Amino acid sequence: MPNGDDAADDAAEDTVDDAATGPALSIYGIASAVLAVVAVAAAVLAAMIWSGHRDQAAELDHRTQVMQAAVDWTNVLINMNAGTVDASLQTLQDGTVGQLNSDFDAAVRPYREVVQTLQSRTTGRIEAVAFESLHHDLDREPGTPPPPSPLPPEMSARTDTVLVIASSVSENVGGQPQTVRWNLRLGVSEVDGQLLISQLETVR
Repeated sequence: MPNGDDAADDAAEDTVDDAATGPALSIYGIASAVLAVVAVAAAVLAAMIWSGHRDQAAELDHRTQVMQAAVDWTNVLINMNAGTVDASLQTLQDGTVGQLNSDFDAAVRPYREVVQTLQSRTTGRIEAVAFESLHHDLDREPGTPPPPSPLPPEMSARTDTVLVIASSVSENVGGQPQTVRWNLRLGVSEVDGQLLISQLETVR
């Protein structure tokens, strides 16, 4: 049977052991908690990076499609010939929307008259195409509001602006070939999954 001194020694040893193990367990617990927080933060950061990358890729893909739609439409315009003018104009109108579609005849009348009068054979090519952001509208005075969207929100939630530079060579009957420069600003609107031209402007 242990005496009083032995019991006191055992109690003291237990106290020392508890004191030694208690802080150690607390340190491990804190370290585990810190690691858990770091892991969660890393997972959130990775998700944000992936989401941002996916959104950026989707935006770049959309811009590429918008520019291609502008190029395709412009190619029809700059390659109109006397023999195909009616079919070309119909193709162009089918690719428009909004006010431009409603006023299409008036908007393209100058081009139609030139082609029909000169009886020309025209060959055109695209030289450059660029995506224009609205906040880089160089023709707008500082402090003035941006131009209104060509389409109401219920028709198209987004309209992008594309600059197209092109040239065409017209070989007139009995005349010398003439080179025409095209500097166009086109509004491209997404309507029911289709990219249609909603604005046509000549840039000087």
